[in-house]
Amino acid sequence: MADVKDLSAYKGVWVFAEQREGKIMPVVIELLGEGRKLADTVGCELCAVLLGDKVEGLTDELFAYGADKVYLADDPELKDYRTDAYSITIGKAIEEYKPEIVLLGATHIGRDLGPCLAVNCNTGLTADCTKLEIDPTDKKIQQTRPAFGGNIIAQIVISESRPQFATVRYKVMDRAEKVEKPSGKVTICNVSEDMVRSRIEVLSAKVLEHVRSIEEEDVLVVAGRGAGKALDQLKELAELLGGQLCFTRPMIEDGYGDTAHQIGLSGRTVKPKLILTFGVSGAIQFTACMNSAECIVAVNNDPEAPIFNIADIAIRDDLYAVLPELLNDVKNRKDGE
Repeated sequence: MADVKDLSAYKGVWVFAEQREGKIMPVVIELLGEGRKLADTVGCELCAVLLGDKVEGLTDELFAYGADKVYLADDPELKDYRTDAYSITIGKAIEEYKPEIVLLGATHIGRDLGPCLAVNCNTGLTADCTKLEIDPTDKKIQQTRPAFGGNIIAQIVISESRPQFATVRYKVMDRAEKVEKPSGKVTICNVSEDMVRSRIEVLSAKVLEHVRSIEEEDVLVVAGRGAGKALDQLKELAELLGGQLCFTRPMIEDGYGDTAHQIGLSGRTVKPKLILTFGVSGAIQFTACMNSAECIVAVNNDPEAPIFNIADIAIRDDLYAVLPELLNDVKNRKDGE
């Protein structure tokens, strides 16, 4: 795509409506919620771009969550995600319809597709954004993300090219609310044989048994570096509360858990209703990925621990003294309390 000169030709906010096996991914609903805020601020349409095979029925769900328009590319060759076929198909749609902003989930697919699209469009992309807002003076999108291992917060603006691409982690933004009377327009995107001819051959595809991820949990219990001798009790507490046991990066590095249960910039971003941390100091690399929890309970014997700056309930005490009492209290509660 040629260098962009007339930036005014680019209008609209697009959300990549990632679907797998005919189901819209949860991150898409969050992107539609954030995209609506951006579109309303700029004064433009909120659109979704949907690719797959026999997925036209999913457009109703996208309209229900606020999309004004859906760009649909429906073809048997788009059933399985393949980088070249998807990036060429979406790239052609971008070239024709010229969106100003394109948002993708920071999933395995989004992290692969986003950079390819940005390169093909000769523009920039900001990865793993934690905040998106429109500059009131020039209407450019300001993209915020942690940088240098989370030691600084970088604010990035794509000023000389379009579209402005960004990937956003799941559970960072608020979900879109369903609209009362959904409506919208479906625009069929041209899909030619050349566009979907891929160098990637999908030999087989299998749906793995779903294992509930920590991003989906309403309750999380987190073990920090100071909690190594209490893991059995912390796991029991998590199970009693109907949640999962998670870890900070130092605990993962010490071999106490796996990255699927790690909270932080190099792990997962979570947004539970309740999160309880034990022996967690609260480095920005950790807190940036859990500070949107509805209620944060922190147990630490260091009165200067940064985690207390964001905690709703701060318990400055030895976790090994607090934990047995907390466990006993939870065990003795009646159903529904």
